[in-house]
Amino acid sequence: MARKQRAAGGTPATVALAAAGIEHTVHPYEHDPRAESYGLEAAQALGVDPTRVLKTLMASVDGRLAVAVVPVAGRLDLKALARALGGSRAVLADPAAAERATGYVVGGISPVGQRRAHPTVLDASALDHPTVYVSAGRRGLDVELAPADLVALTGATVAPVSRS
Repeated sequence: MARKQRAAGGTPATVALAAAGIEHTVHPYEHDPRAESYGLEAAQALGVDPTRVLKTLMASVDGRLAVAVVPVAGRLDLKALARALGGSRAVLADPAAAERATGYVVGGISPVGQRRAHPTVLDASALDHPTVYVSAGRRGLDVELAPADLVALTGATVAPVSRS
């Protein structure tokens, strides 16, 4: 089944969601390479409240890569991320390192279907919505799913890690 989806243009994220039997909807949109914020571009293109569209950021927590999933309308609180993972210090990962570790390009990094699993933290505000949108693994493609399913598939910790 995964092979069929790849042949039809699936990404590692959509293949992982299908393989896990998780209900999801793929939402393509026209990506503008000049967009300053990939996440806000997605929210606007899809006509979705930016609090429901989440960006995936890679960070280094005490030298170990981790994933933070926060609303595109907010910012990642690095101190809160470190605390959520039992660490003392977090910094954003180098974009090239994030791409190597996930198998995705910046602006299209999905929390699902990464090259290898990383500790993941989902901002608690995601649970306020019946569904959320995350990158489906490339720019111009988002996937909508229940936040509880995102937690289950990624093994995410849920914690308040975003700020306005």
